[in-house]
Amino acid sequence: MTESFHDATWLARTRAEGDVTAWLERLPYARYVGISATQDSSGGGLVFHMEPREHNIGNILLPALHGGVVAAFMETAGTLDLMLSAREPRLPRIVDFSIDYLRTARVVTTHARCQLLREGRRLANVQVTAWQDDESQPVATSRLHLVLGTPEPNDA
Repeated sequence: MTESFHDATWLARTRAEGDVTAWLERLPYARYVGISATQDSSGGGLVFHMEPREHNIGNILLPALHGGVVAAFMETAGTLDLMLSAREPRLPRIVDFSIDYLRTARVVTTHARCQLLREGRRLANVQVTAWQDDESQPVATSRLHLVLGTPEPNDA
């Protein structure tokens, strides 16, 4: 049986190990757009990265990243960060996603940092900030509202 997010044992193990890379490997779109994650050197949690790729360009004249790619990057970062920082292994589903584009996202490495604003019994709110060269000059901010689900026990 292939390990998946719905396998409670696999999810608990990878979460305990902080293995976000294992999660990203199971998300084809995350691999396609070039998303990775590293531990913040200052101890502030995870920092997500999206490497520049030609197929992520939306405006070839500037050139600039496609807004949908930036949004998907931030959505993925917020969801995975919540999965790691939640009180227990949970499978969040997005209910609402809002994004503010603040400046042009050039075709360079883009980073994102997430902040869990609230985690209740059934709902969570996460804020995501994306930047490129300087974290104090974000290219976009977003807020996610998610329903928290429970993974199924492994039947194997």
